[in-house]
Amino acid sequence: MQHYNFSEVKEILLLGFQNLKGFSLTFFLLLLLIYSVTICGNLLIILVVSYSRSLHSPMYFFLTQLSFTDILLSTTIVPNMLPIVLYDGSSVSFIGCLTQYYFFVALESLECLLLTVMSYDRYQAICHPLHYTSVMSLTFCLWVVLLCWLVILVTVLIIFLTMRCLDFCGPNIIDHFFCDLEPLLELSCSDTFIMKLETVFLVIFLAICPVTVIIVSYVYIIFTILKIPSVTGRQKTFSTCSAHLAVVSLFYGSLITIYVFPRQESAKTFLSLLYTVVTPLLNPMIYSLSNREIK
Repeated sequence: MQHYNFSEVKEILLLGFQNLKGFSLTFFLLLLLIYSVTICGNLLIILVVSYSRSLHSPMYFFLTQLSFTDILLSTTIVPNMLPIVLYDGSSVSFIGCLTQYYFFVALESLECLLLTVMSYDRYQAICHPLHYTSVMSLTFCLWVVLLCWLVILVTVLIIFLTMRCLDFCGPNIIDHFFCDLEPLLELSCSDTFIMKLETVFLVIFLAICPVTVIIVSYVYIIFTILKIPSVTGRQKTFSTCSAHLAVVSLFYGSLITIYVFPRQESAKTFLSLLYTVVTPLLNPMIYSLSNREIK
């Protein structure tokens, strides 16, 4: 079995954003502001839900998990991005690059699973309100979150074991602002077919299956809402899941666009920014602005 060829690639040069010209400092300060607001916003959601007894329900428990995931995702990407923006590129160790990729995959996958669980919670609350409390018990919610983390750990372990069978011989330049799979595989001089095939199966399991569950859940939710006789009742019921629907649309919209449809590099960079930097920033804003209880 082959192992990493550390003698070939020891350091990766991330080029990041080469067309900023005189706007590097401005973009650096903007990213720093976005990161600070992201951390504070998501921490605020966690603290508000933890200390407010009226928010101790499954929906808000899952929201705290999503906020925690967003904090980790933003911390995985943005701090490493800051020197890339400021100095028009930055070096990172090969081990550091792979570690960032593992964390990125784990947190994006976890977000997919959490959004799916949250859609199931809304389905139970709207379609089966009488059984909601018994089905969505605290024990059930804790087991679901633990299962999500277990799935993610197994996923990262599978990717790690496959990646360590590849040899990386360069070039050691990645034209991106973080270590993603496609640019990493371009550095390999081994056959990457198994890795790509494995990625397809993981995408089906961790992205396509969850989004299918979300779509089916919302089909049932919409049919149930349409059966409510009063307009006010329909609006009130829909408002309980509108924030989740907005977050799902933003997250999956950018994710599907970048990985399914081929785009120019500039478009890929923008869409990557959307789901790695902007989404963690907007999630707490969407939930706090559209939710009267959190307000």
